[in-house]
Amino acid sequence: MAVLAIEWSNQVWQCDHTKIDVLVVDQAGEVLGRPWLSIVVDTYSRCIMGLHLGFDAPSAQVVGLALRHAILPKQYPAAYELQQVWDTYGLPQYLYTDGGKDFRSQHLEQVATELGIVLCLRRKPSDGGIVERPFGTFNREFFSTLPGYVSSNVIERSPQAETEACITLLQLERLLVRYVVDHYNQRIDARMGDQSRIGRWEAGRIAQLPLLGERELDICLLRRDQRTIYRNGYIQFANLTYQGEHLAAYAGETVILRYDPRDITTIWIYQLQDSKEVFLTRAHATGLETEILAYAEAKAMSRRIRAAGQEVSQKSLLNEVRDRGLTIEKLQRQKKQRKSNSIVPAQANTQTTAETTLGIQHRELEPQNLSNAECSTEKEMIAAPILPNPESVKSKKPVPFVRVYEDYDQLRRETTRS
Repeated sequence: MAVLAIEWSNQVWQCDHTKIDVLVVDQAGEVLGRPWLSIVVDTYSRCIMGLHLGFDAPSAQVVGLALRHAILPKQYPAAYELQQVWDTYGLPQYLYTDGGKDFRSQHLEQVATELGIVLCLRRKPSDGGIVERPFGTFNREFFSTLPGYVSSNVIERSPQAETEACITLLQLERLLVRYVVDHYNQRIDARMGDQSRIGRWEAGRIAQLPLLGERELDICLLRRDQRTIYRNGYIQFANLTYQGEHLAAYAGETVILRYDPRDITTIWIYQLQDSKEVFLTRAHATGLETEILAYAEAKAMSRRIRAAGQEVSQKSLLNEVRDRGLTIEKLQRQKKQRKSNSIVPAQANTQTTAETTLGIQHRELEPQNLSNAECSTEKEMIAAPILPNPESVKSKKPVPFVRVYEDYDQLRRETTRS
């Protein structure tokens, strides 16, 4: 088989998944577990084109959501506190994946056909290094700095991880996006010469990239369900009530709704006409127009309300959503205080500053605080393990304050000496 020559940006993308080594919590502080991360990488530039973070195991739908994010232009609100712009978008000519069943589904083949993408399977596992390498970098530089980190090595996993866990999925997603946009994509890749990943992508892209709208991708990539429209023009889904413009005209009819499991406060309504889905309107969850609510979080809320002997209703879910911010802030303060109190006096003087920087506010968790040893290039994938101190039992080591390298030559000299 002939080897494909990679000559420009968006020519070849690769997609893969990993279960990240950080425990996340819901708005009540209960541990939900470790979410899955799917990323799409541009082979030419090694730039991260898009990602999906959630609790759904790898599937064609998850691949579709990651691909959708990669294809569309990306805009983030001020809450993400981004210093740079994530301006990658477009359609790939080829999408390379491994042989997993989630990559061999009929749904994904349909998506690729409709978008004009050629699906290819990697010939051997070692061909996946380009898309798998970022996972190791993310783990070393970003995930390992967060409370609730369990370590990829089962033997070295912190027994305090569950008690330290206090980050929600939304907070983790914001921090991850900031890390990718402001750090990972801005760095020079050792194999790419003297260009940053984002710089190489921009230099290698075709002058006029195809620009698709969200509606053109919804029918291919968002998750799907069916509901009946009630008389007054509303729909019920996930125990929430949705209203959309002109829905009353379709009262009594069964429609198709599509949604993003990361945020179900908005859904898209389609009607099946002559075996084709025709877009009708979008609908918003009543009272949640300014909120973000994941599908998994909504289900957890419903279970908690039922366990308390209460009726699951629009009002009870609204109360849960509106109280979650205060609950999370209180939980994080309590866990931070317990952690501070657990530090023995001999360590307090040397760790006070570092402990102060461990707050869960987004800016304080910015993953630029890496040790010199951890700031090695991606060629050095294995960092020396940190062994526990047998003389004392203490909480998980706080995030250290260290340098961020802007000069690749300086980084290479220091890592060579070490």
